Amino acid sequence: MADLATAVEVMPVRQSLLDKKLTKSSSKAGVIAFLLALVGGLGYIVFHVAKDLDNVSVTSIWPYLLLALALLIALGFEFVNGFHDTANAVATVIYTHSLEPNIAVVWSGICNLAGVLASTGTVAFAIITLLPVELILQVSSGAGFAMVFALLIAAIVWNLSTWWFGLPASSSHTMVGSIIGVGLANQLLNAHTGTSGVDWEQAIKVLKALIISPLVGFGLAAVLMLLSKWLIKFPSLYEAPVGKQPPPFPIRALMVLTCTGVSFYHGSNDGQKGMGLIMLILIGTVPTAYALNHAVSPAQIQDFIAASEQAGQILDRHVDKTGILGADARAEVTDYIRTKKLQPDTILALRELVEDLNHEVALYKVFKSVPAQDQTNVRNDMYVASEALRLMEKSHNPAFTAEETAALTNYKSKLDKSTKFIPDWVKVAVALALGLGTMVGWKRIVVTVGEKIGKDHLTYAQGATAGLVTMATIFAANTWGMPVSTTHILSSGVAGSMSANGNGLRLSTIRNIATGWVLTLPAAAVLAGLLYCLFHSIS
Repeated sequence: MADLATAVEVMPVRQSLLDKKLTKSSSKAGVIAFLLALVGGLGYIVFHVAKDLDNVSVTSIWPYLLLALALLIALGFEFVNGFHDTANAVATVIYTHSLEPNIAVVWSGICNLAGVLASTGTVAFAIITLLPVELILQVSSGAGFAMVFALLIAAIVWNLSTWWFGLPASSSHTMVGSIIGVGLANQLLNAHTGTSGVDWEQAIKVLKALIISPLVGFGLAAVLMLLSKWLIKFPSLYEAPVGKQPPPFPIRALMVLTCTGVSFYHGSNDGQKGMGLIMLILIGTVPTAYALNHAVSPAQIQDFIAASEQAGQILDRHVDKTGILGADARAEVTDYIRTKKLQPDTILALRELVEDLNHEVALYKVFKSVPAQDQTNVRNDMYVASEALRLMEKSHNPAFTAEETAALTNYKSKLDKSTKFIPDWVKVAVALALGLGTMVGWKRIVVTVGEKIGKDHLTYAQGATAGLVTMATIFAANTWGMPVSTTHILSSGVAGSMSANGNGLRLSTIRNIATGWVLTLPAAAVLAGLLYCLFHSIS
């Protein structure tokens, strides 16, 4: 009875200390530092956007107004993403008194910035491949803009709704659900034309990563917790914080390390989710500046020409002699991407695309010299050729030799370098939006992770194991170019570590998180599909 009474007394004291921390106003130094970073970042963005648009002839103000609106909404999605996911990274260091909340949030923002800047873009373009190929190629059309606005607005609305109730919902689930909704709506609206909807093979691959990663987080955190109790005989590690004193230095260093790692890898994975859509916006509104990668050097152009010639020769060996080239080679290859069925004229059309690209690039020598009216066409030809080669390699049809596959893979990498690029200013803009979102809305999600998952206070070991597992899982996802949910991995890690420690879980919170996990994808799909139909009807 005495132990129970002590526990009852200690919990309110701890809660009172945490309440004071969470309601403490931001320090002036932290606010000034963040404002300086914000001003510096905005200056960097404005300078580079102005430089990119320097040679673009202005014929109408409307594309630029549309660009500004679309970018505002896209960065709004990343801002709301900061409410959810970045807040998870700071929850463990705040609830173990390893860092003050204001310091933790600023440090997490810096690490997110580093992670975003270090990202390769593979996750961003993995998300894009889920979209109907027709909408990607026609992104500057009314349907293309209807797609982008529907995706982003649906994701923002759902993320704000779950944040309001303090649920650690997944921005990744939300974005994938929105893409599925737009794809299905696009297919229903154009049922008589054979327009493609969702690339279900790619969607299932992404969904598997989203579903499996939280289970991996729970299981690995539980195993790691049990191993640490067996191997590391350091009693303080398995105790809840006492008072408001920070933990011993080794424990504190470990907690800060996990916060740093989760923040960095969150930026490198989740920060990419909006980048691909931002690039579609830029290509649709200002194709002269962003349809092709103007940073490709003349020497790299020569490598591209050599690789094109080799790719054309390889494809020529596999041309079906019964095939007849139609009037539009790109349309033939696009049909193959949509249906994934190789027709007698598919290789013939692809070879024609490769040869045309080779001639055009050789003629203009650098991408900047490609006439403004042709930039989008060249980009679309490159995108279609790259996607077709990806599908052929995956299906092993036609049966290329190992040497031919290596040569075609090399050519595909040069196509991707020309079209699948993300300017540094876009990365800076996304990082600032994530950081600002964390600064504004971190408390609701932090309280859920720190207080409401387990019945007892989070211990140092539980916070560290959840953080380490989250870092490792996101790193693996980055390696495979797959989007995962920082929110669900870390929440599952905390739950796994508490289960292994015998603390017990708050079933009501677990039920709410699971409900959000199950509902997010269909809810986002329905919302995005309805918005797409609405925007498509008025475009």
